[in-house]
This record gives sequence, C-alpha cells and structure tokens, in this order.
Amino acid sequence: METERPKFSRRLHTWRKNMAFALSEEQFRCVICLDIFHNPVSTPCGHNFCLGCIKRFWDTRHRTECPLCKEAFKTRPELRINVGLKDITEKFKESIRGRPAYKKTLRRGMPLKDFSRDEVPCDSCTVNPAMAMKSCFVCQLSYCCEHLKPHLSDPVLTQHSLTDPATFATSHLCRTHNKPLNKFCKRDQTPICIKCRESEHKHHETVSIEKESKKVRIQIKKIEGDFHEMVQARLCKLKDINASAESSKINKEQEIEKSIQVVTRVVSVIEKNQASLIAEIERKQEAADATEARLRQELGQEIVELQRRQSELQLLDHTDDNLHLLQCFPLLSAPMLGRNWSEVRVHTASYMGPVRRAFTKLVEVCHELEKKLSAEEMSMVYQYAVDVTLDPVTASGWLCLSADGKQVSLSQQQKKPPPPDDHRRFDSCVSVLGKQCFTSGRHYWVVQVGDKTDWDLGVAKESINRKGTITVHPDNGYWAVCRRRGGSLSACAGPSVTLRLQETPQKVGVFLDYEEGSVSFYDAEAKTHIYTFSGCDFNEPLYPYLNPCLHDNGRNTAPLIICPVEGGENGGAF
Repeated sequence: METERPKFSRRLHTWRKNMAFALSEEQFRCVICLDIFHNPVSTPCGHNFCLGCIKRFWDTRHRTECPLCKEAFKTRPELRINVGLKDITEKFKESIRGRPAYKKTLRRGMPLKDFSRDEVPCDSCTVNPAMAMKSCFVCQLSYCCEHLKPHLSDPVLTQHSLTDPATFATSHLCRTHNKPLNKFCKRDQTPICIKCRESEHKHHETVSIEKESKKVRIQIKKIEGDFHEMVQARLCKLKDINASAESSKINKEQEIEKSIQVVTRVVSVIEKNQASLIAEIERKQEAADATEARLRQELGQEIVELQRRQSELQLLDHTDDNLHLLQCFPLLSAPMLGRNWSEVRVHTASYMGPVRRAFTKLVEVCHELEKKLSAEEMSMVYQYAVDVTLDPVTASGWLCLSADGKQVSLSQQQKKPPPPDDHRRFDSCVSVLGKQCFTSGRHYWVVQVGDKTDWDLGVAKESINRKGTITVHPDNGYWAVCRRRGGSLSACAGPSVTLRLQETPQKVGVFLDYEEGSVSFYDAEAKTHIYTFSGCDFNEPLYPYLNPCLHDNGRNTAPLIICPVEGGENGGAF
C-alpha cells in the first residue's frame, strides 16, 4: 500500500496540472479558427482574435461587428497586433512544445494532429482526429469521411442537414464555451449552450432548439400567409395601376386626337376666313379702283373741254372782227354741264369691316369649341361625384345647418359660442367645412347658389386659420370663387380675378384633382367652365369650403344647398 500511494499522488498531480493547462489554453484560443492565437489583435469591445481570422470574418459580413458580443462598429477598426498578448502566446506555445498530447487540442479538449485555421477536426475520432468533411445540424457534430458514412447510408441519418465544417464551427457553437447551441433562452430570445444555461442563463426559462424551432415554424407559416395576402393585395394594386396606365395611354391618344381636331378646326376657320377676307378686300379695292378710274376719265374729259374753250377765248380776244366776237362769245362763256367737283370727296378704302367680321366669326367658332370641350369635361368629372355633407363641428355659431347636413344659411342670432380652445370651429367668419377629407384622387360636388348676391365656394386645407378675420386666398390655404353684392363672380386669387360670364350660374360644380394640383369650377347647368386654380401645392388634407355670407338689407337670405350631381352617367346619384 505504501508503494501504491506515491503513484496515485503523482497521477493526481499530473491530472490537476493537465486540467490547469487545458483551462489556461482556452484563454489563448481564437474562437473563429479554434486555434492558438496567431498575430492576436483586440477589438474595441475587448475581445481577442487572430488578425487574419477577424479580417476574413469581416470581409464576409455586411456589418462590422464583434463575432462574440455582436457589438457593431460604425467603421472597421484599425487593428494592431497586441504585442503583450502575442508574447504571452509565444511563451505558451513554447511551454507546450514537446507535449504531443497537447500540441493541438479540440474544443472538446481531445488531442489532435496539426490543422490549419480553416480546418475542423472530427468529433468522433478518439485518437489523432482526422479532418472533418461535413458537420451535422441535428447531431451538432463534425465528421470525417469514415464517420460520415452512416449519414450517407442510414435512412434516418440521411434526413439530417449537413453543412461545411468551417461554417458550422463559427455559427453553431457557443462563442464563449465552444459548445453546441442546443438550447434556446425564452427571456433573452437567443440560442445558448448547456454551459450558458448553467451560468448566466441559469434562472431563465429555456427550451430545446427543436421545440423552439417548431414554434417559430408555426409563426413562419402564419407570417408567410400574411405575406401571401400582402403580395396578392399588391398584385391587385399593380393590376389596377397597369390598367390605369393603359387607360391613361388610351386617354392620351384620345386627347391628342381631340386636340388635333380642335386645332384643325380653328386653323380651317382661320384659313377660310383669311381667304374670304382677302377676296372681300380685293373686291373693295377693285371697286375703289373702278371709281377712281371713272373720276379720272370724267376729269380728263372736262379738262380737255376747258382747255379747248380757253384756247378759243384767247383767239377770240385777239380777233379784229367785232361782229364775230359778239356772235361767238355767248357760246364760249356758257357754263359747262358737268359734276360739281367741290362736292366730290375722295377717301382711302377702309377694310375694318371685313377684318371685324372675320374675327367675330373666329370668336364664335372658339366659343362653340369651348362649349363642346366644357361639355366633354363635365361628362368626365361626373364619374368622380362624391356625397358631401357639412360638418357642424366646424360651423360658425352664426350658421344654421339642416338636419341632413346639405344646407347652410345665416341664423338670426348666434348660438352658444364655442370654447376658446376649440380650433376646429370658425368664430367671426360665417364659414363651414365639409365632413369629407380628401388626401388623394379626384372629387366632384355641386352647390346650388341660386340668386344669392354673396357667397364663397371652394376647398380649404385642414390647417387653415379659423379665428378672427380671414382672407380667402391660396397662400392662406383656400382655393375658392366668390360673388359680392350681386356682381360678377371672382376667383379668390392674388390678385382677385374678375370672371366675365355670359350668365350667372345657379349651380356651381367644384372639381378637385389632388394629384394634378388643380381645383376647377363649372356652371353645372350650362355645363361650361368658369375658372381653374392650377399648380397648387396640396401637401395636407383638403375639405369642401362654403360661406353663405351676411344678409344684405333683406337680400342674400337663401341657403347654400349641396345638391345631387345631375346629367352624368349615374343620373342624379352621387
């Protein structure tokens, strides 16, 4: 017994020394290549790697981050060799040189032959491990050619997923303990190894990777279904866009054809009027030339006759025959029968009449074409008819709204004033907005103004000022037309534009094209265009805007009425 005890003590000492050696070796091992450090460098987060390993790792990643703690760096750090760690590593290599069992060690602590940093040893080899050819995701082990055979022949093992050992070593092993990541921490939502579960995740709820994977796959199916629905919805929208694009192309061709027809008609009228005008001017010139020729001929004949008499009088004055003088003088002195040239007025020919008539004809044709275009525009805007109702929350306290929200008129007395912090309601100005909010698309509605002498109609931004005196102007978020004191309509632009219309409209149509940035107004009954605001900056929601204005000595008491759109393809429907 005495002889056996020293042997046991020596074996225990050797085992403890080897264990200490194995533990110390982990401190000099790069977690990327699983080898002793070669030119060690330190990242800003404090972890150490081989210079070549960390560079190759970053070269294959979109983000520059630490392989261990995943801390991301804005720019790739400038790495310098850690001289102190390199010296310690070299001394460590010297200390283990000559120890075959520890010349190279696996992450599991088993001896192996020399491997390059890109090679991984087989986990099933017990002595002198061979280089692994494949790693198994299910078994969480790497296999050489010999130990890989069951995975290539066994019906069950062939179902396992295999990968490159180098990739497996960097992505399926714990970077702290070099153990397989076969558990999942529910609290931190991260894969962990068995050592992690016994240390920093000790009191956390953990499940197996397989169990969590099944749960995630169920979520994947659900999300995949959601994505499928989203894809289908977007495909439908894409179909609508394509149909709209095709329709736009057709409309473009139609508009080009219409514009050519209009321009051709105008050019034809101009050319025809030009020919008629030139012919009429030529006729007038020919008539003037004939008159002038006739007058010249008459004048020439009278001049010849006068010159003849003048010559005969001169001869008679020199005669010595008094009897002849007395006989001839009465004939030569008698007045000539001819035109009283003092009353003859010669004027330059005027051509204003033909020019004016030609211009009037051209204006008539243009008016005719304008009516036709307006009618075509109206037939187009009808399809964008919307049902507009007034919002009592925005109405001034002086206004009275009908129960259906379609009429607004001035009340005889002010209702209870709104709270001062109610920014939605107009206070001084007798205005009201519609409930409908427009942020895109095309919209058309009609308001009956009747014989009212004062009113405002149009659209307004959501952010308009509704307190105190308000100036209706595009710069203030209003695009409207108005009437004042029974006069002509005006566009509330800068400056105000007086609209010269043949008839004052009884019903005014408002057409908003949000994407085009335009607001157009029409005489809904005459189907004629009134005015258009174009190039508008609509960068927020828009609302219908109405103002019935104040009474005018018993006049202007009628309400503004939102009425159905009539005359379109939909008949009187909105």
